[in-house]
Amino acid sequence: MKLTEKEIAEIKDILASPKSITILTHRNPDGDALGSSLALKFFLEKFNHVAKVILPSEYPVNFGYLNGIEDCIVHDLNRERAMDAIKSAEVIFCLDFNSLDRIDRMGLVVEESNAKKILIDHHLDPEPFADYIFSDTSASSTCELIHRFIYDLGESDKIDIGIGEALFTGLITDTGSFKYSTNAHTYQVASDLKNRGIDDYTLQDNIFNTFTEKQLRLLGHALANRMEVIPEYSAGIIALTKKDYLDFEIQRGDTEGIVNYILMLKGIKIAAFIREQPTIVKLSLRSKGDISVQEMARKHFNGGGHKNASGGAAYAKLEDIVYRFKKILPDFVEKKVV
Repeated sequence: MKLTEKEIAEIKDILASPKSITILTHRNPDGDALGSSLALKFFLEKFNHVAKVILPSEYPVNFGYLNGIEDCIVHDLNRERAMDAIKSAEVIFCLDFNSLDRIDRMGLVVEESNAKKILIDHHLDPEPFADYIFSDTSASSTCELIHRFIYDLGESDKIDIGIGEALFTGLITDTGSFKYSTNAHTYQVASDLKNRGIDDYTLQDNIFNTFTEKQLRLLGHALANRMEVIPEYSAGIIALTKKDYLDFEIQRGDTEGIVNYILMLKGIKIAAFIREQPTIVKLSLRSKGDISVQEMARKHFNGGGHKNASGGAAYAKLEDIVYRFKKILPDFVEKKVV
């Protein structure tokens, strides 16, 4: 669902004079959510707009290197300020999510707002709550779409190092360092940003080489003591218990990326990382090739995402969710003789 020339002209007209603009992204923001939001903020500020980024919840500490991230308003920490920013906005950008329930309580306020709403996202089936929808499921990331959005507006000369670093962060994280969800345009965007002087080596180092000792020990525990391999279905599971959360004092961001280690095993095509939290069990699902974990998450775990990278959650016991995952494997992976 691309923007038409008429819609691009209308958005240009909306942005022609300084506005109060609020940028929203999803709960538990990842590199793409943060990168796209900050890149758009920096871009809008070049035209004297007052742009504020609102995050439903806190961001992982490894993204602390991003310029301007400390100025983001976190709803969980400052509800009144976040709500005021939405209510006073003349324009609301919704980035990297396709339904208002992804921003929790803020969704109702956005729905009731008279502000012009612009959705830019790459997930399946966007809800029609925005005035303008720029949605492309073939895109690697929302950062890729923000780059295209800036070009569509005819303002590519405004992409500087700050915007470029934010955009490249989303490219790196949502593609797993260009291992999946890529297309020809993804590499064209990366090339364009490199030509503008972006240091992708330092970005990779900031994103992936900032583990704490606790995180490394947790990873070792997860792989040594909590991983189960199901070779006949080319599957692997890591399940963390409430006790694991207490023993390792697990906080937001500490488990980031653990699911990807399962797919490093030769022959594994589908991976589930399942976490037992105080009131809910959460899942991260990854796959290779034609196996759609997006369909699995949507049908069985109240979730969604991308074909090869999705997530979900359920109010159930940890062992019940593990059992459910195993039970539905035959619907998604052909059994093989081992």
